[in-house]
Amino acid sequence: MGVAERRKREREARIMAVLDAARTLLLEKGFNGTTTRLIAERCELSEATLFFYFKNKDEIFLSLLYEGIDFWESALRKLQKLDLDPEEKLLQIWLQFELIRKEHPEYYVLSAYLARPHATANISESIRVKIIRDSGANFQRLADLLEDISGRSDGHLMADTLWACFLGLTVLGGSRKNLKVESHSSERGFMHVFEFLRDSFLIDYENQNTAGADLPTGNGAG
Repeated sequence: MGVAERRKREREARIMAVLDAARTLLLEKGFNGTTTRLIAERCELSEATLFFYFKNKDEIFLSLLYEGIDFWESALRKLQKLDLDPEEKLLQIWLQFELIRKEHPEYYVLSAYLARPHATANISESIRVKIIRDSGANFQRLADLLEDISGRSDGHLMADTLWACFLGLTVLGGSRKNLKVESHSSERGFMHVFEFLRDSFLIDYENQNTAGADLPTGNGAG
């Protein structure tokens, strides 16, 4: 292995170590409690070395967000290839949201972070543009998938509604947990919301099938 290749791998390994440390600390201590000093300590780097790879904490968080965008792209591409009836395919989309909530809760936490005032003020323009481009492409994939499933033409509205409901339930559950009050965002609660969305999204599809089933068969001769 040449010197250049070794340096490239070392750089990639350190970047991944920083992101993994930030991911863990974010879930342990939240946004305010996660500092660049703690991130550097967790991955056994000096804070000065960390700043060689990332300008600031915001850039680290948004780099994690981009990681989540890439994860979603892979999931959506797999969902597009599934040969299922509309109701089952819609369920698989919802279950993918659930899977990511359980295995990568930081992705939802970071989505809420992006809504904070000036969240992108201290990041490089290249990262901001990359997030806009790739997250937009994912929403387009989801919108196209929902239009294909439902036969409707308002895929962007359905995609926004699906995402907003799931993210809202996730944030609400976390808020109630922090306040130590009973949370209604249980597994069954999530499924109740899915059932409501399913009935709304697939109403045109179901009406078409019902109308088709009511058509007379045969040549009509008596």
